[in-house]
Amino acid sequence: MPDERPLRADAARNRAKILEAANRQIMSRGPEAPMEAIAEDAGVAVGTLYRHFPTKQDLVRAILEARFDYMTAEAEAAAERVAAGARALDEFTAFGRLILEGAADDLAVKTAARSLGTAADYAAHLVRVNAALERVIAAGVADGDLRADLTVRDAHLFFTAAPIDEPAPARDRWFSLMIDAFRTGAPRQFEQVRQATAAEAAAEAEARETTQ
Repeated sequence: MPDERPLRADAARNRAKILEAANRQIMSRGPEAPMEAIAEDAGVAVGTLYRHFPTKQDLVRAILEARFDYMTAEAEAAAERVAAGARALDEFTAFGRLILEGAADDLAVKTAARSLGTAADYAAHLVRVNAALERVIAAGVADGDLRADLTVRDAHLFFTAAPIDEPAPARDRWFSLMIDAFRTGAPRQFEQVRQATAAEAAAEAEARETTQ
């Protein structure tokens, strides 16, 4: 019986190339990026693309799921580095930067997902990310670097309120201000910013629910 493992490896490589190409094409062309152009970019036959992803909805969902996998792995790796002796504040800051820039890069894909009426289930990923962030935050508080009242919920408000459609300099400025707000001894007026951000996030979530 022939050994099929090389074929499975080839299929995995093709799938990865298709996802990378789809991300590039959607970022440059938007949701209208043709499947034929994605296949050409990936260097695979159109039939190969459709065997992996029968519809564009399937393809966009897979891009989102791959992104959730990556972010979850990064959060857990940050928590492991903290457990091994890395400074929690540095890991928290680096992960926040990763989320900010990743969200900015993924804006076109998320727009495509909304346009195509598709979504990915990230509930299991969220549980793992929350657990990792709790470890990082607890270590940062214990180190005296992060404010004692900082929670995972605050971190999510930080991520969801990111100005991802702003130019890089504006995102950098916003990021610096927010990280400063999370440090021990941050001015109490940042509490007002946190409350306002929470109210805005809640209003946006309610608006999304009513339109679904």
